[in-house]
Amino acid sequence: MADFYQTGIVTTLHRLKPNHVERLEADLEKFSRNRPIGLVLPALYSEFESMAMQRIVTELKKVRYLQRIVLALGRANRDQYLRARSFFADFYTPVTMLWIDSERIQALFNLLNERGLSAGGDGKGRSCWLSYGYLLATRDCDVIALHDCDIVNYERQLLARLCYPVVHPHLSFEFCKGFYARVTDRMHGRVTRLFMTPLIRAMADMAPQATFLRFLDSFRYPLAGEFAMDINLARVNRIPADWGLEVGVLAEVYRNCALSRTCQVDLTDNYEHKHQPLSKEDAQKGLARMTSDIAKSLYRTLAAEGVVFTADHFRSLEVRYVRMAEDTIARYYADAMLNGLKFDRHAEEEAVTTFAESLRRAAADFLEDPRGLPLIPNWSRVLAAIPEFFDLLTDAVDRDSRQVAARTA
Repeated sequence: MADFYQTGIVTTLHRLKPNHVERLEADLEKFSRNRPIGLVLPALYSEFESMAMQRIVTELKKVRYLQRIVLALGRANRDQYLRARSFFADFYTPVTMLWIDSERIQALFNLLNERGLSAGGDGKGRSCWLSYGYLLATRDCDVIALHDCDIVNYERQLLARLCYPVVHPHLSFEFCKGFYARVTDRMHGRVTRLFMTPLIRAMADMAPQATFLRFLDSFRYPLAGEFAMDINLARVNRIPADWGLEVGVLAEVYRNCALSRTCQVDLTDNYEHKHQPLSKEDAQKGLARMTSDIAKSLYRTLAAEGVVFTADHFRSLEVRYVRMAEDTIARYYADAMLNGLKFDRHAEEEAVTTFAESLRRAAADFLEDPRGLPLIPNWSRVLAAIPEFFDLLTDAVDRDSRQVAARTA
């Protein structure tokens, strides 16, 4: 049974009753007449070969309150683009596919590079950013929702609960972040459980004046990939192109959105998706790479807030993080024992050791280059530099669609 406590500075919306998705969807159909909703789905072609995507498509076919769906398809050739499009045949909601690897879209990225407005390298951050731009260009959505495409146990109630707080006319939220449990026969979510939360609290002890850390610690699953926001936030927010995407989004929300207009919502009883390898032998892959990128994103955000960490601070932080993470392992061990879950304590300790190494690398990178890779520019800046960019984008997407369809006919 869910709790009903408001324990942080961010409003928490709970699951206090068995979900009634029909009621939520009926309300959303009414609300969306005045607040149209666009759904962004960032996906690799490989996900279309999974059962997760097939389930997601089946569930989304039943949804009637979306204005449009934008799917950003990465790492796909022409035949794969066609096959992915076929998944959305006979959909109630119009579906637009951004073929990230097409010559036209790549030409737009080159144009941005030439103007000093790099959208970063291939990845989820760039795909999401371009999808926001497309929705801004169409001018027919007031709210953007986003969720991943590898959710094994996806149900459409997740989307309804995600959209509801931002679309409801009598609620004042502009940004809503999802949260959930991740449990099978054991606990998952190692980066959130064993890295993100202990690190935030260790940093907060060392920098109690940093209210951004208190803001982050209020989110029950700060690394969740599901959120909904007012489209005007998509216009002004900047985001990283690396694994720091979720932290970067929250940092921009912290800067650009009033705290009273930010919330988090319990989306589902349990959430299952693909698991990244720890990759302790290769710092450029898996969770080792992810945690390093997240740490650098945190360091740079705090630096922008005026919180300065020196080499000595980083050494102390590493020690404090390890201590807090080890204490956290003991807490989760007790929780697992009570609930009859498997718990590999050695694997948990191994993860903390790997994450501590990530902290050390992130600190070295930050001290060498505090600015690091630039954030993807916000859409206001892009349009100031290239006023016709939205027209170029919609034209590229339309031409890709027509050309591939003509070749198939």
